[in-house]
Amino acid sequence: MVDLVPRAVCLGEAMIMLAADTGAPLEDVETFRRSVGGAECNVAGGLAALGVPTGWISRLGADGFGRHVLQDLRERGVEVGGVEDDPVRPTGLYVKHSRAGRTRMHYYRSGSAASAMDPHFLDRPAVRNRLVGAELVHTTGITAALSDDTAAMLDRLAALRETLGFVLSVDLNWRPALWREKDLAPLWRLLRAADVVLIGADEAVLFAGTSDPDELRALLGPKATIIIKSDAHVATALEPDGHQTEVPALTVDVVEPVGAGDAFAAGFLAATLEGLPMEQRLRSGHLSAAAVLTVPGDHAQPPEPAVRRTLLECSPGDWAAASFGPRGVLV
Repeated sequence: MVDLVPRAVCLGEAMIMLAADTGAPLEDVETFRRSVGGAECNVAGGLAALGVPTGWISRLGADGFGRHVLQDLRERGVEVGGVEDDPVRPTGLYVKHSRAGRTRMHYYRSGSAASAMDPHFLDRPAVRNRLVGAELVHTTGITAALSDDTAAMLDRLAALRETLGFVLSVDLNWRPALWREKDLAPLWRLLRAADVVLIGADEAVLFAGTSDPDELRALLGPKATIIIKSDAHVATALEPDGHQTEVPALTVDVVEPVGAGDAFAAGFLAATLEGLPMEQRLRSGHLSAAAVLTVPGDHAQPPEPAVRRTLLECSPGDWAAASFGPRGVLV
């Protein structure tokens, strides 16, 4: 049973994902595999799978897709009592189409129920009570991009962080198409207000013009722990006191990369709430990401607790020699 007031709260959009895995052109696909996607709900499910009492807060259409999202998250152990139904706006969806080794996403989210979240949404008792009780609140740059209302809501969230005292975690999740012809100032404000910023080195170059740790520190300000995930599969933590920690990823036979970044965030944040040393926090992120990389969906069960603990505490040499094999077996 998930606690009524979760330790961690994830705030953002969920969508129905329809996957076309046949390899045929999209116009010829007749059957799609349905699942639930969305960055913040992926992180919520990942945290819950690691034993962290976690809630997801958002708005959904009062439709069959919205009801499926709630059912899916409940089954994954996520508390959803702060979710609001919208009788007019729909639940968003996207199509994942894989062909010739390439995967493309086609989004149908304009005017979704989640895009109507605004600063007053955080005053709803069901939402405010969960924020008051949370140790950590996680969101992403995607939510900031959905609408002017959602961007203003995250400004309000950052202000509440000062009064309520939760740790604010933000994953950049840079989506250029969502920000086309939009002012980036709300996103910069959100990142500079965060206690934890997760950012890929490649997206940092596109968004900020650099992936250099010192330059990112100067751009994002002095307060956050910045986690940079590089193309070389190394995660680097830049702490406010100037300490820097690097941990390489495990060797993984990749099936599908979508969702791995959210899994990394969940693993890192779970270990943060456990109070583990920074090296183990980064290892935890890599372990959760590895599990998702080996499946075709956006989320997967993390390694068993005993296996996870062994890998978190092993020597650097044993960590470097480990790999994530079939069915999540570490060999």
